[in-house]
Amino acid sequence: MKITIQKREPDKNGHRALRLVYYHGSKTGQNGSRAQKRSYEPLNLFLYDKPRLPAEREHNKTVNQKAEAIRAKRLLEIESSRHGLDDRTKLSASFFDYFDQLTDEKASGSKSNHSIWISTRHHLHRYHGLSELTFEQVDKRFLEGFRHYLQHEATTKSGTKLAKNTTSSYFNKVRAALNQAYRDGIIRDNPVQQVKSIKPENTKRTYLTLEEVRALTKAECRYDVLRRAFLFSCTTGLRWSDIHKLVWGEIEEFADDHYRIIFRQKKLVNAGNSLQYLDLPDSAVKLLNLESRGKPGDRVFKGLKYDSYTNVALAQWVMRAGITKNVTFHAGRHTFAVNQLARGVDIYSLSRLLGHSELRTTEIYADILETRRTEAMRSFPDIFEETLDGVGECAA
Repeated sequence: MKITIQKREPDKNGHRALRLVYYHGSKTGQNGSRAQKRSYEPLNLFLYDKPRLPAEREHNKTVNQKAEAIRAKRLLEIESSRHGLDDRTKLSASFFDYFDQLTDEKASGSKSNHSIWISTRHHLHRYHGLSELTFEQVDKRFLEGFRHYLQHEATTKSGTKLAKNTTSSYFNKVRAALNQAYRDGIIRDNPVQQVKSIKPENTKRTYLTLEEVRALTKAECRYDVLRRAFLFSCTTGLRWSDIHKLVWGEIEEFADDHYRIIFRQKKLVNAGNSLQYLDLPDSAVKLLNLESRGKPGDRVFKGLKYDSYTNVALAQWVMRAGITKNVTFHAGRHTFAVNQLARGVDIYSLSRLLGHSELRTTEIYADILETRRTEAMRSFPDIFEETLDGVGECAA
């Protein structure tokens, strides 16, 4: 293993903090490129960026010798350890740097998920208040304190308290980072197992009925690619991120105009079962514009963007169709789920179609299916109905 000494950027006092960089080999990213796997250990040492006085130059000389001695010690510890880094060295690594690394990796996924990681990082720094945070410091007490901070002290940029589901999302990102560190072998005891998560509230999920979807197909939309992509979500249940990244090479053609998508769900890449097979209904095939099919690496929905202009165009399109609901792109996925349940598709099959890693995630859609609940209650047998054989009458 390679270990180097890194000098951080100068702070306002002209001090450059030092840390050790551990190189754990490399890994292949989603785009096929190789990236170095690194971890960091802050040394609580600094150098003068521009030493002018003899004392400052002497300080730099002494600190460089100390840093080099620590580096040599760590190399010796690695050589004497069967499994590479010993536990003490791992626990001294920076949790902030590790969290930053995971956040950067999420940049290639959905923008909303990446923004949650960024916001979580911001609140971690606000809560801790110091420039460095090691894995050793992230224990049960730290997690309980951060949990309390999110629920009772953290605020938005406008000064309002965080919504309960927002606190749940932020806390889950920290839990996810620690779970990944446990899988990476950085920590042996995972404090996540000792601290309760923040339960999210069931929020209202907007979905469209089949009649409303048909009304959309007849209404005018400013952007044809938006129209086709949203209706494709309604008929397949795919997320915006998966539709946006969909390329022609992921669409296979079988006999009798039968098409199937073979792709990797972005949210399941780390779960080991990200490869998905999705047979397309005729409605979805019509939205592909097969006559303009491009090369295997070309995007199917070329030009699809997620910005303010797109959101406005979506809202206007919905209004033209006579729909008064507050519809976002993700409503297409909800629409697919609810309408499949209404058609009698079982919850397990729907979970596989949606690419959920846990069945309880899919069960949320069963809760919002009002037609089935209404039918179940309205069809309950009448206990006062008289029968021919007199069953139900009290004995004299």
